[in-house]
Formats: sequence, C-alpha cells, structure tokens
Amino acid sequence: MNLTLAPFSPVHQEFLFRLYAGTRQQEFAQLGWPAAQLETFLRMQFNAQQRWYETAYPQAEHQIVVLNGQPIGRLLVKHAPDSILLVDIALLAEHRNVGIGARLLRELIERSEKTSIPIRLQVMKTNPAQHLYERLGFVATGEDELYLQMERRIG
Repeated sequence: MNLTLAPFSPVHQEFLFRLYAGTRQQEFAQLGWPAAQLETFLRMQFNAQQRWYETAYPQAEHQIVVLNGQPIGRLLVKHAPDSILLVDIALLAEHRNVGIGARLLRELIERSEKTSIPIRLQVMKTNPAQHLYERLGFVATGEDELYLQMERRIG
C-alpha cells in the first residue's frame, strides 16, 4: 500500500466535492430530494465549508491523501504554539475502516509527541470515527448539541 500526502491544489476541488458529498449523502438521502436538487444543496454546503476553512484556518496544512497514485481523502491540520488542531480528516467510503485513518492519526500523534503539543479535534456525536479517536487516546473535553470536543494530551 503506497499511502502518501500531497499538498492541496485547485485541481483537487472536484475531488474534494465528491469526498464531501460522500460523507453527507446518507444524511440527506432521507429527505427524498431528486438527485439534482441534492447535488445543488451539497455543493452549496461544500462551498460554505471551503470558505469557512479558508477564512478560519488560512495557515492550516491542507493535504490530499493519496493511495497508489489516486486521491482518496483529505487531511487539514492547523499547527499552533499550544496545540495541533485536526480540522478535518475524511476518506472516500471505500477506504474507511481499513486502517488508513488510524495510520494517518498515528503519524499525527507521533508529531504531537515529538513536539509535546496536544492534538485537539471536534467530531459530530453521530460520527463513528469518535470510537477510533477514543482507541487512540483522545478524551472528551467538552460538547454541545452536535459536536464532541476531544483532545489527546501529552504525558
């Protein structure tokens, strides 16, 4: 398995939309909208998310997860003096639950341990990845109606 990270570039934009749609389609499929209406809605949501990331995390390290030369995911990480913020990690559905996300997180944890800086993240309470974070040593530090804030502390 040849897994690498490549810097994000504008040529990845359509891939990122497919990735985003793949993480949200099931959530909205219950609405019974026609495919064109669902795609329009998902594109609006995707564009809003992209603008938010660009505005809120302009210095974040934005990388495309590449497996055997094909893009399969994204990793967006903001490094700050007191924390590493995992802004977004997403994989295409067919690449989930096979160890790729865990491998990427372990690499981030190694960087965290070398620099003695904790990793923080926010995950939707309904996202099954929450269990992966817990297995890797993340603990809940707060929550709201939709999200759980988690941290992997050092030491």
